[in-house]
This record gives sequence, C-alpha cells and structure tokens, in this order.
Amino acid sequence: MSDDKPFRLLPRVDDTNEFFWTGGKENELRFLRCQTCGYYVHPPSPICPKDLSKDLAPEAVSGRATVHSLTVNHQPWIPGYDVPYVIAIVTIEEQDDVRLMTNIVGCAPGDVHVGMAVEVTFDEHDDVWLPLFKPRGTT
Repeated sequence: MSDDKPFRLLPRVDDTNEFFWTGGKENELRFLRCQTCGYYVHPPSPICPKDLSKDLAPEAVSGRATVHSLTVNHQPWIPGYDVPYVIAIVTIEEQDDVRLMTNIVGCAPGDVHVGMAVEVTFDEHDDVWLPLFKPRGTT
C-alpha cells in the first residue's frame, strides 16, 4: 500500500463477494446477475429475488451511475481522511434499484449534486479495489 493513500477500512473478502472487490483489477464494476431473468442482485445473494433462480453469475456493468443521495462529511472521524469529503449513494445505469454507498472524488464537494452523472474509478488497497465515483468524463 502506498504511503500517500489514506487509511481505509477494508471489507472482508470471501467466495461470495470476491468478484465485486477484485473487479477493479480489470477495471470492471461487477455485480451478480440472474442468468434466467437478467436481474442484477446487490448485495450478493444466493437467490434472485425476482424469479428465485439460483443461476447467478458475476457480470461487468458499464460503470456509469447517477448520484441518488449525498452528504458532505466535515468531521475527521478516521485519522488520515482529509475533510470535507462526499459520501453518496449512486444508482447504476443498468438498473435503478442497484445502489452503492461510495465516495465521490475528483471534484470539489460543493460541486456534487443529486442527479449528477458519475463513473467508477477504483482505489486499490491490499488486493481490494474499492469502487469510488468521479464526475463522468473527467480523467
């Protein structure tokens, strides 16, 4: 881990979620998808909630999303995080009810707004690629 990256609380990676936390290695945001009806299932579950199929497999999505909700954190709860920073819920382009809690990066916190078009970018920590989002079209 690079010394210039802030400390991050990392998820516990196991067989049920590894595809999600390691997809960034290939620059892919992946979710389980029902192979019977096409419904994306997140968080991971062994059964599709739409048709009760157990035929689920990880699939990459476009990485495009829209800011659904946000808050700007000004309190330095965890050492190493520069405040202020944006905590947001984004909805993926492929299915409006698949939502992720994430951080919006690459712009000033005051520029982030509900309805903002964003795209995934990954932050690697100890073989985990955290999906963060930046304004769409920025480098």
